[in-house]
Amino acid sequence: MTNGMANKSVVLQDVRKSYGNLQVVHGIDLTIEEGEFVVFVGPSGCGKSTLLRMIAGLEDVTDGEIEIKGRVVTDLDPSERGIAMVFQSYALYPHMSVRDNLAFGLKMARTSAPEIEMRVKAASAILKIDHLLDRRPGQLSGGQRQRVAIGRAIVRKPDVFLFDEPLSNLDAELRVSMRIEIARLHRELGNTMIYVTHDQTEAMTLADKIVVLRDGRVEQAGTPRQIYEDPANTFVAGFIGSPRMNLLNARSAEQGLVEVAGVRIETALSCTGRPAGGAVTLGVRPEHLKVAPDRSGRLVATVDFSEYLGGTQYLYCQLGDGQSLTVEHRSPVSIAAGDEIGLLFEPADCRLFDEGGNRLR
Repeated sequence: MTNGMANKSVVLQDVRKSYGNLQVVHGIDLTIEEGEFVVFVGPSGCGKSTLLRMIAGLEDVTDGEIEIKGRVVTDLDPSERGIAMVFQSYALYPHMSVRDNLAFGLKMARTSAPEIEMRVKAASAILKIDHLLDRRPGQLSGGQRQRVAIGRAIVRKPDVFLFDEPLSNLDAELRVSMRIEIARLHRELGNTMIYVTHDQTEAMTLADKIVVLRDGRVEQAGTPRQIYEDPANTFVAGFIGSPRMNLLNARSAEQGLVEVAGVRIETALSCTGRPAGGAVTLGVRPEHLKVAPDRSGRLVATVDFSEYLGGTQYLYCQLGDGQSLTVEHRSPVSIAAGDEIGLLFEPADCRLFDEGGNRLR
């Protein structure tokens, strides 16, 4: 292994997956650093679970190469890859106690009894399940079962943890608490973790690096802040963020101006080299739209629906040309459905995209 690879935990080089003539993963190149928490996120069918299973060795790689800790593992058995996987379904043995579930893999690997006891004790302490060791999975809540599944991965002392939508079977409140537990676990253990989810909130709150996938391709990889504030295209801009970024059909005008719904809007980026009247997309986040005290020279919108959430009010609006947009309104002054409002935003807060959906910079 070269010195340049010393801090690389997982490296994918032109990784592809096909089922017969159907290609589902298209030449993915990705480097994951030692100790990173990386989240694969994207809509259903985007290839994120397939990619994770290829790293785990549960799916064959059609073409390309996978390295873990400097070793090429593309053709190795899962047990030889230095990984441990936590599944959505928990995959616990119902007839075994929690203690035996935690110890089972170690027993199969012929680990000594004192070593097994030490690892089970350490994992149960980290996950705060010491008091559950003599119970069976059927006597546990969903959150407790997920902790046991994570504990079974911890006792193996893997180089890389793989999580395949581990929280999707839990209710909303428990998902929040388990996200906090997994983040704490990453801080304490320091291992590389790769986590698959379709929930962009999980991706934003857990990840050091987010990998956004669509149709078996990486659309963008970066920190949560980079992905949110600097999306590479309209797909990423619309997928990451809740509510999503407003993406408005617009026309380029003179330097620094675009026209939306008949109103000329100043942006921080000119459409240099683009013909006047050329189609562009203007992106602006709901929190960056402000309700103006008057409507002159502003985007004018009619409120279709108002969603009051205490400190925040979401306004779902329509522009004069029928385009929809969402406004995050924080003010003691309430706005109701049917109201007509003027909207403004800072030029630096808008993003422009070309006809193909790619970012203009």
